[in-house]
Amino acid sequence: MAKDKTSRLKARTPRGFADRGPAELAGTRSMLETIRKVYELYGFEALETPFVEYTDALGKFLPDQDRPNEGVFSFQDDDEQWLSLRYDLTAPLARHVAENFDRLAKPFRSYRAGWVFRNEKPGPGRFRQFMQFDADTVGAPTVAADAEICMMAADTLEALGIKRGDYVIKVNNRKVLDGVLEAIGLGGQENAGRRLTVLRAIDKFDKVGIEGVRDLLGEGRWENPEAKSGDFTKGAGLDAENIDTVISFVALQSGEFTPLEDVTGRTAEAGAAGYEIATYRTEQGDASHFVESNKGIIDGLVNSFGNYTTSRQGIEELGEIAQLVEAAGYGRERIRIDPSVVRGLEYYTGPVFEAELTFQVADEKGRPVRFGSVGGGGRYDGLVGRFRSEPVPATGFSIGVSRLASALSYLKGAEAAPDYGPVVVVVMDRDEVAHYMGLVARLRQAGIRAEMYLGNPKNLGNQFKYADRRNSPCVVIQGSDERAAGQVQIKDLIEGAKAAAAITDNAEWRESRPAQFACAEDELVAKVIEVLDHHGVPHGAALG
Repeated sequence: MAKDKTSRLKARTPRGFADRGPAELAGTRSMLETIRKVYELYGFEALETPFVEYTDALGKFLPDQDRPNEGVFSFQDDDEQWLSLRYDLTAPLARHVAENFDRLAKPFRSYRAGWVFRNEKPGPGRFRQFMQFDADTVGAPTVAADAEICMMAADTLEALGIKRGDYVIKVNNRKVLDGVLEAIGLGGQENAGRRLTVLRAIDKFDKVGIEGVRDLLGEGRWENPEAKSGDFTKGAGLDAENIDTVISFVALQSGEFTPLEDVTGRTAEAGAAGYEIATYRTEQGDASHFVESNKGIIDGLVNSFGNYTTSRQGIEELGEIAQLVEAAGYGRERIRIDPSVVRGLEYYTGPVFEAELTFQVADEKGRPVRFGSVGGGGRYDGLVGRFRSEPVPATGFSIGVSRLASALSYLKGAEAAPDYGPVVVVVMDRDEVAHYMGLVARLRQAGIRAEMYLGNPKNLGNQFKYADRRNSPCVVIQGSDERAAGQVQIKDLIEGAKAAAAITDNAEWRESRPAQFACAEDELVAKVIEVLDHHGVPHGAALG
């Protein structure tokens, strides 16, 4: 007779979400604390906003207004109001500022850290829930606020241990591209969709190169262009002349600039924010000019796009930012004018910036890995003003915490300190559990992470296996004989593992530091601290 099979739920993590273990959480906590210190050094103060906002507070910045569950996770409350899990930390800040506008000191400088949610197709390294750490200045119209954000981003990466030369803060201005798009007939609300497609195409420059961007500006691009296979991304549908105009804008960032016109004989003139425009010359028909400085990039922008009113405003602002950061000691190796930075969100209105990691590491299979962008932001002068009758200038920067944490783990590699668990007090006698608990309490009172083994104490070997799995630095042992003598045994698991791996003869064993030793029970705390300090294992402040 067949047995009835009880139906069991399948344990599975929802796609695009992930569990996080103690090592990852500890690393994230340490990273957040470092970022917080830098942000506070710049005068920013903490703010927390809820995970849920009214969907209309996100408004036109949702991927699809007509379907509020596209791009964000949304639901209706009992009043049939649409609510959404926050898409980023910027839109909730705009709502908070507008709601508390009269009581806030302005400029209002705040930082927020928290989870954000995207109802998008998950993939490798692409999650539906991830953490951001933002800092924003609201109420400052001057681009000095944008320059300060860029300098703070550079200081933050260095505080996290990323060496100068292993990162760059790239800066552009959306007004420059807006002027270009207006010139090729993509201005106005009626072209918002095509404009966004162009922005996304340019944003992929680092991944697909100039030819890939050219495809995306035209009919579209295959995932595998040579074989014309894989997923196909529909393009913006620009004609060849307009594609060349946009490509000339993007090409400036690589240092190789080809003017739209023959610029032979063009003379120097006053440029953006006091910069002089370089004189371009042709040699054997080549009208290219290699630019190696922020000044050179701005010169090139003025020469090709300075005739567009909106573009000229953006170029002037970039020139001012370049001067401000250079005056503060932040050269091009740290903060760089880069026309390829556009940022994908629609609400940016001026300077935009991106923090990019430039170092390359190998993954577990030895393949090269480059992390690229780990944060970005920009000026969004229209976002707060949606709730008010007057415009409110604002600028900010967001760090992708999970992506940056992953990059730091690769960067530090073997240099990262092991994540040790608590000291484990093993149970030798079930009738003395209260006494063992007292030993644990002493360790905790001294600020030492400690626990008593709470499983079945019958098998001592299992208790030691448990301590190994917890990565405990040492265990405390006390049987009836030790208790009668007022002693405990301390087994140094770190030293024991080293000895087991390295010792080849008895003489060497005798000369090594003993892996297990006895001490008076009253010396328990002091001796455990000696073991922890010997191995560089941190222990906190005492309780009480």
